[in-house]
Amino acid sequence: MAQAKYSTHLGMVDILPDEVRKWQFLENLIREEAAKFNFEEIRTPIMEQTELIVRGLGQLTDIVSKEIFSFSRGEDNYVLRPELTAPVVRAFVEHHLDQRGGSQKLYYIGPMFRAERPQKGRQRQFHQFGVEVIGSSDAVADVEVIAFMIHIYNKLGIKNTTLKLNSIGDPESRETYKEALKAHLKPNFMKLSDLSKKRFEKNPLRILDSKEEEDKPFIENAPVITDYLNDESINHYNKVKEYLTDLGISFEEDPYLVRGMDYYTQTAFELISPDLGAQDALAGGGRYDLLVEEIGGQRTPAVGFAAGMERLLIACDELDIQLGNEKSVDVYIVTLGDAARKWGLSQLPNLRAKGVSATMDYMGRSMKAQMKDANRENARYAIIVGENELNEGKFTFRDMKESDEKSLPFEEILGLF
Repeated sequence: MAQAKYSTHLGMVDILPDEVRKWQFLENLIREEAAKFNFEEIRTPIMEQTELIVRGLGQLTDIVSKEIFSFSRGEDNYVLRPELTAPVVRAFVEHHLDQRGGSQKLYYIGPMFRAERPQKGRQRQFHQFGVEVIGSSDAVADVEVIAFMIHIYNKLGIKNTTLKLNSIGDPESRETYKEALKAHLKPNFMKLSDLSKKRFEKNPLRILDSKEEEDKPFIENAPVITDYLNDESINHYNKVKEYLTDLGISFEEDPYLVRGMDYYTQTAFELISPDLGAQDALAGGGRYDLLVEEIGGQRTPAVGFAAGMERLLIACDELDIQLGNEKSVDVYIVTLGDAARKWGLSQLPNLRAKGVSATMDYMGRSMKAQMKDANRENARYAIIVGENELNEGKFTFRDMKESDEKSLPFEEILGLF
């Protein structure tokens, strides 16, 4: 066999037909369940203006500093979207979706791009689904977002999960905490990692996200943000916890949990599973009441989450959860001779008009080869057509599962569906 001349880029993989069926099953499930929660789908371009992503995510995030795919055309600068919250908010502002009335309950499914080192469950082109509720500051919105996230995993049978929860407060609380955190870190500033040193002045909360070994001793002993929340933030956080408890959703408070983007406020959460190994995050999100204003709209509260599709598929594989059915076709027309092939081709539309999936041989193979192909396609029925069948007006209708067959006019065969 000749060696392929071309291949995919590093960290970008082909999703082949057998795998696509799993993806389609997941996507259909997400859409069906989102409708039950009254979420509407939104689709935005894969390409966005660089400034939108930088303003939305923050200059010092790893995504902006190291991981975006960027390019220029003339004087315009673009990136392949590394996440979808900022693009969805951009669409909300650009198209005045607030004028539709009420909070906007949106969901998405699609590819993202980050120029990071590929590893299990993390590619340079990867896929996420998520929701954004824009326009509500009520803790009910936070809890509905979390409930939908957990509902998807429960629906699939992934129940070995832990919901981690924290509040990172409103801007006033965060500023107070930032000063306390900086005071804690400053005596050991020179021992911090280079990245944490860069974050120290502009975004010290991101230091709590650090995975660098030299930062760990100082993170472990750092003050916790929940001790610095003002009354408004405490009340919001307590309501989130109360509503989650009312719904029977268990959670584990993690005072050092901060989301990776700069636009988050108040509630932060993450869903993890030990079935994924070291990279245990399935999904995460939180409230981002500052982002709409940051990218040009009026200050508008919002909350959402994003989840990795590849991570979800890995979890399903680890738990032997079957996604969708094997490839199958309802009817395979087996033809013998040119006249039979012409007849079979003309009858495929009639079968499909009945809502039946139908196919036939495209290669002019023998009856034996066609029957073998029908088995490989998991055909439920076969219609065998040759010169005698055409002359008599009756066709062999074979039940492939029961190995039973009968001779019927084609109109009667159609009537069986």
